[in-house]
Amino acid sequence: MTEYLQRMARYNRWMNVKLFAKVAELPNAAIAEDRDAFFGSILGTLNHIMVADLFWLHRIATNKTCHDALAHQLTTFPTPASHRDILFSDFAELTEARERLDALILEFSETLTPKLLAHPMHYRNRAREEHERPLDQLLQHLFNHQTHHRGQITHMLFHAGIDPGPTDLMRMLMEEE
Repeated sequence: MTEYLQRMARYNRWMNVKLFAKVAELPNAAIAEDRDAFFGSILGTLNHIMVADLFWLHRIATNKTCHDALAHQLTTFPTPASHRDILFSDFAELTEARERLDALILEFSETLTPKLLAHPMHYRNRAREEHERPLDQLLQHLFNHQTHHRGQITHMLFHAGIDPGPTDLMRMLMEEE
C-alpha cells in the first residue's frame, strides 16, 4: 500500500502539472466561465480540489503521528471554511499554490510506513460527525477525489476546444521508465 500511495502522489503531481498547463491556454475569462458544472467553472473545480485536499490534510495533521510531517507546511495555505470556497480567484496564484501543495503531498507520501497507514485516524467531517478510518483509506479517498474532479475539468477543457492529452496513470508510469 505504501508504494501505491506514493505512486498516486506522483500521479497527482504529474496530472496537475499537465492539467494546469492546458488550462493556462485559455484566457482568464474562460477559466472562470460558468460551465454548468457542479462547481461552476474550471477555476471553481480546481479550487474545490484544493479545498478538499486541505480539509483532509488538516484532519490527518491533527493526528500526532502525522503532525510533524504536515502541520507546519499547512499554515502556509488558506484555511477553507466551505467545500465551495474560492481560495484563489487568480489562476496564476492557484497554480503556484497547487504546485506547493502537490510537493507537500509528495513529501508526506515519502514518510508513509505500513504501520502508519494502518493507524486509525479520528476526525470529524463537515457535518461535525465523528469518524475513524485507517490512514490508508483516507489517502486513497483523497487521490480518488482528485481524479474524479480532474475528469470533470478535462471534460470542460474538451468543450472549450482544448485537448488535455493522455491522463492515464499508465502513461505516467511509461514516462517514468
